[in-house]
Amino acid sequence: MPPVLLPASAAAFAPRAAPNVVLNTKVDPWLTATLKRINRVKRPLNSVPQHFRCLTETLSSPSAIWSLCSLMLPKAPEAELQKNENPLVEALFNYQMIIVEAYIVHVDMVSQNEVAFKLTPETIESLVEYHKDIHSVDTAAATWNWSEKEVQIKKLQDDFVQAANRFVYRTNAMALEGLEEDGAGELLCGRSEEVRSAIMGLFLPLLPPPPPPRVVDVVRPTPLLPSSTGVENWWQPTMSHSYPNTMDSWRIVPSSPQTTSAGDSSSTWATMGVNDMQLPSPSSSFSETYTTDCDSPPEYYSAPMTTAPYDASMTATSIPQLPLPSTILQQQCSASMGYGGFDWARYQDFALPFAM
Repeated sequence: MPPVLLPASAAAFAPRAAPNVVLNTKVDPWLTATLKRINRVKRPLNSVPQHFRCLTETLSSPSAIWSLCSLMLPKAPEAELQKNENPLVEALFNYQMIIVEAYIVHVDMVSQNEVAFKLTPETIESLVEYHKDIHSVDTAAATWNWSEKEVQIKKLQDDFVQAANRFVYRTNAMALEGLEEDGAGELLCGRSEEVRSAIMGLFLPLLPPPPPPRVVDVVRPTPLLPSSTGVENWWQPTMSHSYPNTMDSWRIVPSSPQTTSAGDSSSTWATMGVNDMQLPSPSSSFSETYTTDCDSPPEYYSAPMTTAPYDASMTATSIPQLPLPSTILQQQCSASMGYGGFDWARYQDFALPFAM
């Protein structure tokens, strides 16, 4: 978007001058109808120069003052306002109406198709007076005191004076449809709300400096003794391992025969009575509990897939292998019990049901 160049009369504190008017090579019909409506004396409007002279003379008139909007503002600071049960009476005594007036300084119907308004000196004076006597008092009362508060209030007032003198309202050129006799006029199509919002945006609040930073003492935790338990161990969950029930060694039947001496067998079965023996039934379905939390491998035995011949050179494992239960049925539990009378070819028939 190309920068918009305003005339010198639109600058801050600049005196009023004739507006800068720029028309297109072809004048819009609505502008022609507006100029014919406001002219008391019928003037020919058949060319662009005729429209230019008529519009410039009309807007340059001292009476060509536009009413942009109206502001309802309090008459006194908030602490001095009168209180009344009737809101209408309270509004009449406590509020005043300021009419925001302006004059046209720029008309561009070629590039930007806009019109620019500048506030009149009377309007600027009314706004500055309200800002100094009422707004500054209210905003100062709403903030806490600090050493440079008065300086900041003075600076806030000076900034408002500059902003009010620099204020220029720009809108679409169609706003000229509100033109009346002698060059005066009003904004139509809700443009007054835009001006009101822009004017009220000039009243800035007083911002106090941030409070000084607070010095916070860092409390360090007391170091723990070497023998004490750290904090990280207070809430540490205890790992519980579930181990399967340990079976008695005499209840476990080996899956394959091993070389065992008669002396070991006699010493094993010598201390066991007949009533203490529990033989598993071939038809029972017994399964030992298996859990994955066990640290040691599960205690179960599986039957070998192939039958290996008996080898006398095989040595006993670290855990002595016990004889099969079938030998118990053939002989009494005594120190002379051995392996006699057992058919080793049928040892697979006596495999436990839970063997895999």
